Amino acid sequence: MPGMLHDWSLSRIQAMNSSPSSEGPKRRDSPSHSGNEMQQKQSKQRKVPVEDGVVTIDCAPYCRKIGLYRPPFRYVWCVKDICGVICAIFTWLLILYAEYVVMFVMLLPGHNAFYSLVHGILYNMLASLAIGSHLRTMFTDPGAVPKGNATRENILRLGLKEGEVVFKCPKCISIKPERAHHCSVCQRCVRKMDHHCPWVNNCVGENNQKYFVLFTLYICLISIHALYLAINHFISCLGSDWKALDRCSGLSPPATTILLIFLIFEGLLFGIFTAIMFGTQLSAICTDETGIEQLKKEQATWDRKSKWLSIKAVFGHPFSMEWFSPFATPKFVYQQNFMYAV
Repeated sequence: MPGMLHDWSLSRIQAMNSSPSSEGPKRRDSPSHSGNEMQQKQSKQRKVPVEDGVVTIDCAPYCRKIGLYRPPFRYVWCVKDICGVICAIFTWLLILYAEYVVMFVMLLPGHNAFYSLVHGILYNMLASLAIGSHLRTMFTDPGAVPKGNATRENILRLGLKEGEVVFKCPKCISIKPERAHHCSVCQRCVRKMDHHCPWVNNCVGENNQKYFVLFTLYICLISIHALYLAINHFISCLGSDWKALDRCSGLSPPATTILLIFLIFEGLLFGIFTAIMFGTQLSAICTDETGIEQLKKEQATWDRKSKWLSIKAVFGHPFSMEWFSPFATPKFVYQQNFMYAV
């Protein structure tokens, strides 16, 4: 058996040596040539960032047409995700449904004008703040890193010392800052990314976390308020045995009951959900740790700030009533350099 293997190997070597010399170089060079082509293709693929999942719209030309030369914000950030768009529209519909039941079923037909006026103003004020917070969270750049900036010139421009490391995102082809993560929906790296929320159709990151926290707060408050109004109205209508229909809702008792039951269910569901989200966000801010960092249990390589400084890093400095306004952009004492991470 060894002799047969030896004779077979010798015959194969002789056959290879007896082949024309013109074919030898071709056979030897073809693997390396194909390997070079594959490397070139891979390098070209690496240098091209993935297709962007967002669209940035410049609002300045449109604002000038209506006479607004200094808009509060110039660029609008839109994520091209159909699931997120559906969830955002569904959120607006739920708010509009609660608005209809609260105003046109409970408050306006009521016999107590002072009661209806106070609760109507309070509810609409909270609802306006909730919608404003949702829009600012949805259309604000969460802190995206510029795509394709991981070039040799930009890396040399950083002036890194020996031992310092630059992290590069293979999908964005960008210099990845510390605590930045790549979002598979937006197809962008986002600074201090907490998570991607389909209800606001955007990532929650460094630039829009304040608006998301306010959104969860105001949705929770209007849910509690609507829940209180619905239960109180239902009890008062039952107590009067639905005799004064014009004071109950102007609708039939079955229709009023169904509308109130759906509102109570909506208030309970979203009140509990947003209360948990609000508490989770505050906990993450106070511990100076994002949701992704907590989920991955990443070791902190950054200097943790105190609770008060962490809150001011999200809502701005100094403390003012603008913290509770979604229409006010946070003001910070200093601007950090997010070009590279060590």
